Amino acid sequence: MHTSTVWAQDLEVLHWWTSGGEAQSVAVLKKVFKEKSGATWKDFNIAGGAGENALKVLKTKALAGHPPAAVQMKGPQIQDWGKMGLLTSINDLAKREQWDEKLPKEIANAVKYNNNWVAVPFNVHRINWVWVNPKVLAQAKAKVPTTLAELFETADKIKKIGLLPFAHGGQAWQDATVFEELLLAIAGPDLYRKALVQLDPKALQSPEVKATFEALRQYSSYLDKNRKGLDWDKATRLVMDGKAGMQFMGDWAKGEFIAAGKHPGKDFLCIPVPGSEDSFIYNVDSFAFFETKSKNTKKNQEQLAAIIMDEAFQKTFNVKKGSIPAVPTTKMEDFDSCAKASMESFVKTSKTTGQVPSMAHQMASSSEVMQAVYDVVEAHINSNMSADEAVKRLAKSIREATM
Repeated sequence: MHTSTVWAQDLEVLHWWTSGGEAQSVAVLKKVFKEKSGATWKDFNIAGGAGENALKVLKTKALAGHPPAAVQMKGPQIQDWGKMGLLTSINDLAKREQWDEKLPKEIANAVKYNNNWVAVPFNVHRINWVWVNPKVLAQAKAKVPTTLAELFETADKIKKIGLLPFAHGGQAWQDATVFEELLLAIAGPDLYRKALVQLDPKALQSPEVKATFEALRQYSSYLDKNRKGLDWDKATRLVMDGKAGMQFMGDWAKGEFIAAGKHPGKDFLCIPVPGSEDSFIYNVDSFAFFETKSKNTKKNQEQLAAIIMDEAFQKTFNVKKGSIPAVPTTKMEDFDSCAKASMESFVKTSKTTGQVPSMAHQMASSSEVMQAVYDVVEAHINSNMSADEAVKRLAKSIREATM
């Protein structure tokens, strides 16, 4: 008998990893958890809406006094539940395992509330990537761009041969993803942080934000006019099939190429958004732990947290998920070249101010602020709105969202 089974029981876990590689990754976690604790993982998965549906159910259960023991969530959401006093501290385990030494400060802060460890990170997605079809570039006699000026020169050459320069889905979150990537490239991480994290009115109305809207206007001139409602993976498929040259997207796009049997460096290239090479927009998936009166549940929560933070698990999980480990010392030999480049940048930027949270992917601010940015950026990209007008609207919308 496993020595830990004296405190074995169900551990209810709420998440929205229900498809493909995500489900495979969770299956690995369930298996290891059962082996280590003797307890049973009680799956409570709710698909759809990037977690929106799951978080609605969580709200109902938590306010009724019956929250799950562990819940998938992101930075600002962790802070919100922490403020309600519903999350439990796992500081003793964190101290024993030296998590403050293991994780970059930006990532550690995202899973703490009031300096207490209340969650653990699984992975890190890098957002500021451009995915490139090298055959399309060769066909267009264009080079891999290293500056934004070169990016648009390359786009012009692709357009001339009758192909789509940029594959882009017509959804607000995709518009906002490109906006934050261009802002980082144009303004740098410090102003990005002031504008989209600290929501500083002066930064929001800076010349750099205006220049970002101007670049977004230029970018939008290369897009398919019939893109409305196009999903990101369908846009990735256009690049893969040689119908488009490039796509701005986080590294989950790589999963589409890999699943189709494509190889990085040969069938597709991953390059940082030109101008953002020394910076890293991150999106982190975490499990937060809810307060419990049961000592057994508390032990199971700590066991689950310890497994997630183990380097062997971080490796297994992220090879399947397409992201990189949140623990930077994890061995990377089984990862592809894009993941290795991402980890190299992640480690490098953890020693500078180059790491910034993604606004478009719920890491930087409240959902109200995120929606305010979505609305303005989507309106700008789909109309003739001037950059000056967009800057004014953005500052006003964010101000109203924080009132």
